Amino acid sequence: MTHRIQLAGHRWAWLVTRLAVVLLLATGGLVTNLASPAQPAYAHASLVETSPVDGEVLASPPAEVRLRFNEAVSFNERSIQLLDTNAEKLAIGTPGHVDGKGNTAKVSLPTDLAEGTYVLAWRVTSADSHVVSGALTFSVGHPSATAAAVEQDAHRAVVVVDAVGRALAFLGMALAVGGALFVAVLWPAGRTDRRGRRIVWSGFAVLAAGTVVVLLVQGPYAAGTSLAGVFDPDLLGATLSTRLGHALLARLVIVLALGVAFGLAVRYRSPATTATATSATVTTGTATTGTATTGTVTAGTVTTGTVTTATATTATATTATATTATATIATPTTGTAGGAGATGRIVLPAVATVGAVALPLTWTLTDHAQTGVQTWLAVPATSLHLLAMSLWLGGLITLAACVLIPAGRRETRQAITLAPALPRFSGLAQVCFAVIAVTGVYLSWRQVGSWAALGATDFGRLLLGKLAVVLAVVTLAAGARRFVRRRGREPLGLDAAPAAAVRRLRRSVVGEILLGVTVVSITAVLVNTVPARTSYAPPVHTTVPVPAAAAESAAGLRDASVEVNIEPARSGNNVADIYLTGPDGSLVAVPEISGRLESPDRDVPALPVTVTAAEPGHYVANSMSIPFPGEWVLRLDIRVSDFDETSVRVQFTAR
Repeated sequence: MTHRIQLAGHRWAWLVTRLAVVLLLATGGLVTNLASPAQPAYAHASLVETSPVDGEVLASPPAEVRLRFNEAVSFNERSIQLLDTNAEKLAIGTPGHVDGKGNTAKVSLPTDLAEGTYVLAWRVTSADSHVVSGALTFSVGHPSATAAAVEQDAHRAVVVVDAVGRALAFLGMALAVGGALFVAVLWPAGRTDRRGRRIVWSGFAVLAAGTVVVLLVQGPYAAGTSLAGVFDPDLLGATLSTRLGHALLARLVIVLALGVAFGLAVRYRSPATTATATSATVTTGTATTGTATTGTVTAGTVTTGTVTTATATTATATTATATTATATIATPTTGTAGGAGATGRIVLPAVATVGAVALPLTWTLTDHAQTGVQTWLAVPATSLHLLAMSLWLGGLITLAACVLIPAGRRETRQAITLAPALPRFSGLAQVCFAVIAVTGVYLSWRQVGSWAALGATDFGRLLLGKLAVVLAVVTLAAGARRFVRRRGREPLGLDAAPAAAVRRLRRSVVGEILLGVTVVSITAVLVNTVPARTSYAPPVHTTVPVPAAAAESAAGLRDASVEVNIEPARSGNNVADIYLTGPDGSLVAVPEISGRLESPDRDVPALPVTVTAAEPGHYVANSMSIPFPGEWVLRLDIRVSDFDETSVRVQFTAR
C-alpha cells in the first residue's frame, strides 16, 4: 500500500508539473504574440489621413479609397461600406492593408459611379481591442443636395453585455486570486473551510464566464450588429484570429491551470509526517469507596498503517486496587512525503505565481496599456494595479464571509477566531493600497495628460468618480487597520474585543466590499472609454489683426482684430465662432465673410467652409469638417466693401 501511495503522489506531482509547463508555454506564446512591435499611438485608433479627403469633389470616380490611422487596425469584409445618396449599399472590393502596413486600409470602388455624393462608412478594431468608427463623404462631378445618414454607434445591448462581461471577469479574478491566497496562505483553517473553497471556485467560474461573454460579444461589437451576431461562426472566427481573441483563449487556459493548482493545494492540506512512537501509562482503580474510575488505553498494534484501540474500565471495589497498562501510540508512515510534499512546497506555489503574473497580462497586453507612450512601463504598472486590486478585494470578500460572520451562523462545531487571519490580511491590504496608489497616479497621468481633460472628457469624469470611491475605501480600511493594531496589543488578543467593536468592524468591511465592487464596475466602463489624452482637444482661441490695407478702405476697421474660437478642434465636425472687433472691443459688421480650410503640410485641396452671420460682427461656421488631425489653416476672406476684400489666415492644431 505504501508503494501505491508513493506512486499516486508522484503522479500528482507529474500532472501539476505538466500543467505548469503548459501554463508557461501559453503565457510565453501570449507575450510573444501580443507584445509584437507596433507603431506608438495613444489608445483607440484615430484617422489621420484619407484619400480622397472628406468633402472633396472629384472630376471622376476614384479607383480606391485609403484610410490611414495612427496605429494598426484590424477589420473584416463588413468593416467598410459605400452608400449612395439613397443610403443603398453598393458593391465594393474586399478591404485590405496597403503594402502590409497595419495602419492603412484600402478598398477598391466601382468605376461606374454616377455623379453625386457618396458616403464611405468604416468600422475597425484598434490595437487596444476597442472599436472605432467614422464616415467620410466625397462627390463625383458635383455634390448632391443631401447625403446618406450613417448610424455608426454599436447596438446598445451589445455594449451593455460587453461591459457586464468585462466586469464579471474583473470580479471573478478578484475572487479567484485574492480568495485563493487568503484561503491557502493567510488563514490557517482556510483549506478545510467549505465556504472559503466555494468562494474561490465561484471566482474561477465567474472569471471563465465573463471571459466567454467578452469572446462571444466581440464579434457583433466589432461588426456593429445586434446580439444575434454571437451565434455567427464567421464573427467568432474573426474574433479568434485577433490579438484579443488570442488573449481570451490564453486566459481560459490560465484559469484552468490555476483551478487545478488550487484544487490540489486544498487537497494536500496536511503535510505528511514520519512514523513516531510514544508510550503512555494509564492507571485505573478505586481508592476506598465504590466510585468507578474509567481509563482509556490505546494499544500499539500497527499493521500497514492501521491503528487499533481498546478501552479498559475498572469495576466498583471495596478495597484499593490498581491496574497499570502501558500502550504505544504510533503514527504510520504515509509515503506521500516525497510526492505530495514536493507538490505542495514547490510545484503548486510555482504554478500559482506564474498564473498570478500571467493572468493580468491577458488584459494589459490587449488594452490601453499596450498602446501609447511608455508601453514598457505601462504594461507592468497596469498589471500590478490589477493584481493588487484583485488580492485586496478577493481577500476582503473571503475574510468577511468566512471569518467575520458571527459564529452562530456557521457550523456549531467550528470555532472561528480573528487571529491570525485578520492581522495578516491587514498587512497585505496595506501593501496592495500602496501599489494601487503608486501605479494609479502614473496611469492617470498617462491616460489623462492634463488637468483640463479631467472635467472635460467622459474618461476624466469616470476617473474622478473612481478616485472618490477609492478614497472612501481607504478611509474605511484605515479604521479597520486601527482596530487590528489596537486590539492586537491586548493580552487576550483580537478575540477578546467587545462585541460592539466587532460589529462595527463587520459593517466597515461590508462597506469596503460594496465600494470595491463599485470600483470594479467603473473600471469595466473605463477600459471601453476613449482615454482623455486622446479624446480631449483644447479649444482654439486666437486673435489676429486685420491687415492695415483693409483698415484704410473700411470705416471702423482701423486697429481692428479677428477673434476665432474653434471647438472641439479635432477631426470631424467643428464649430467656429468668428468675431470682428474694433479697438474698443465693439463688434464691427462687414458685408460678407467666407472661409476655406487648408492643410499646409500635405497635398490636400482646400476645403470650403460655409460661414453665416449670427449677428452684426459675429459669424459662425456650424459644420466645419476637419478630415484628420494635424496642422491646419483657416483662411477667412473678409469683404470690407463692394470692391475690396482682405484675407486673414488663422493657424491651429487639430487633435
